[in-house]
Amino acid sequence: MSAHKWQFTSRFRRHAFGWRSDTPVQRIKEAIAEIKQVARKEPVLAAEGAITLLEKLSPALEQVDSSSGALGSAVNKAIDTLVPIIVKADVEPQMRRRWLERLWQALQDDEMPYIELLGDYWGELCVTPELASHWADEFMPVVESVWSPKASGHGFFKGTSACLASLCAAGRHQELLALLDKAPFKWWHDRRWGVKALSAMGKKAEAIRYAEESRGLNDPGWQIAQACEALLLSSGLIDEAYRRYALEANQGTTNLATFRAIAKKYPDKLPEEILRDLIASTPGAEGKWFAAAKDAGLFTVAAELATRSPTDPRTLTRAARDCAVKQPDFALAAGLAALHWISLGYGYDITGADVLDAYSAVTQAAAGAGVPAQRVNEQIREMIASAQPGDSLVKTILARHLSN
Repeated sequence: MSAHKWQFTSRFRRHAFGWRSDTPVQRIKEAIAEIKQVARKEPVLAAEGAITLLEKLSPALEQVDSSSGALGSAVNKAIDTLVPIIVKADVEPQMRRRWLERLWQALQDDEMPYIELLGDYWGELCVTPELASHWADEFMPVVESVWSPKASGHGFFKGTSACLASLCAAGRHQELLALLDKAPFKWWHDRRWGVKALSAMGKKAEAIRYAEESRGLNDPGWQIAQACEALLLSSGLIDEAYRRYALEANQGTTNLATFRAIAKKYPDKLPEEILRDLIASTPGAEGKWFAAAKDAGLFTVAAELATRSPTDPRTLTRAARDCAVKQPDFALAAGLAALHWISLGYGYDITGADVLDAYSAVTQAAAGAGVPAQRVNEQIREMIASAQPGDSLVKTILARHLSN
């Protein structure tokens, strides 16, 4: 193994990168690809490479500007990928002990920090309960010391997560809970291990209470909700999981992503029921669920949302244009709603072109729905007349079209 020449090692010298993050992010991806390629035929060698990369990451990245979050995300993904490679390698216990000693040294040298997530995986990296128990014994006295009421400083120790993970992996659940009771404050990052311990002991209801007691001003409520939801789902309590935690636990980057995540996790729930629950959770912003309703094929609900609550006019226009042939009634409602909200001053940097796009989509949908153009124009004239005074963009742009 020592004779193998890894290409990535020369690229990860100490301070190898300047302040820009794009190059190191690319180099990390290349290194992972190289290690994964080797893992297909030589898993032990690949594990050695994974450990070498983890040792080199922090010293190489010290001068990089990580404020955008891209570099931290790349490192975390690297850890997620490399840990299973190290775990799966079939080696003698003594070799694994040496690997863990190297990784612990890398964690101690992680000044920025970049690889602190590695501590969360310590129990998995130990592979056996015996080795996990050994590391728990190594870490526990230090954790107890920094968590002591007499301790100076802020109770920080780089091995805290590794200690809690090791206790959990070793099956020493009561000791883990007793240790957490000594923590100077309730922090979900630590207490999640207590939830895991209680769950492993078969005390799922108690685990949920323990998780709920972890909520605080700065704690990630969605992570707590995810843990509680998983416990209820694993117990077959699907309705309770949905009622108590589904909305909070499955928040996506968009409303559409949130809806899809919940619908996928709860296939027995009707999509319309899920959507209406989501709509009810955001009073005053119902229109923001328009795209989710349309994507789910709930066109009646989507039209209802577009009509009753402010919705982005351009989103409505696109929907009207895309659905003019297959769903002309819905498309007509969406197009008219786009003009309605524009006439009331909604939309960002709306121009005359946006008005014409919406009107074009309306006329196309009206033709497909068999609605006379004259009737549609009359609806638009009434809409403009009832709009707030002084907003004449729609009236000005469509004056010629509506005079017929």
